[in-house]
Amino acid sequence: MSELAALAGRIHGCRRCPRLVSWREEAARTKRAAYRGETYWGRPVAGFGDPEARVLLVGLAPAAHGGNRTGRVFTGDRSGDFLFGALHRAGFANQAESRNRSDGLELRDAFVTAIVRCAPPANRPSAEERAECQRWLEAELDLLANARVAVALGGEAWRQLLRVFRDRGLPVPRPAPKFGHGMEAAIGEWTLLGAYHPSQQNTFTGRLTPPMLDAVLDRARELAATSA
Repeated sequence: MSELAALAGRIHGCRRCPRLVSWREEAARTKRAAYRGETYWGRPVAGFGDPEARVLLVGLAPAAHGGNRTGRVFTGDRSGDFLFGALHRAGFANQAESRNRSDGLELRDAFVTAIVRCAPPANRPSAEERAECQRWLEAELDLLANARVAVALGGEAWRQLLRVFRDRGLPVPRPAPKFGHGMEAAIGEWTLLGAYHPSQQNTFTGRLTPPMLDAVLDRARELAATSA
């Protein structure tokens, strides 16, 4: 078993946050009508992708009827459709669709994860829950030895990554860089890129368009090539 697979097993068994445990399991029991016949994952969701990845993409948390249903980050919902479509166009994914864990999706030079591993009520994890989950993001970083470019999908991921970098002794500027789509910050050996989260709230309103996300991923690929 690979080290990332072993770590995923530990993540899947986590029950540290009672509120999140209760919510994710309730969502898995009640289900959405469209998925009534499916067996929900209903557990924490680990990161997914290439162990040799130079690019790390970090979102907020699994969706109650997306990752919490399928067991894979950004899989089975509209946000995932938008994100993996962009990863496919950028050459990071072998296909544009992400439906379930056995759909044949493979990532190349990219690893996708989240700052919180359980679906939170109203998509709003607490500060305490984010802090509890930081251990899992740091453990993934320890195993992704080639990663040097981090794409924060949303402001929460941006701020959490800055906390992680600071806790790991990296030279995070003060005041800390502000989140924005297309923002870029050099922090030690890492480059942090900002992108709006591919939520329906952003994609349906046009706040985030495919060309906007494509531009960030193209920049991530360019930076990864220079970090080799």
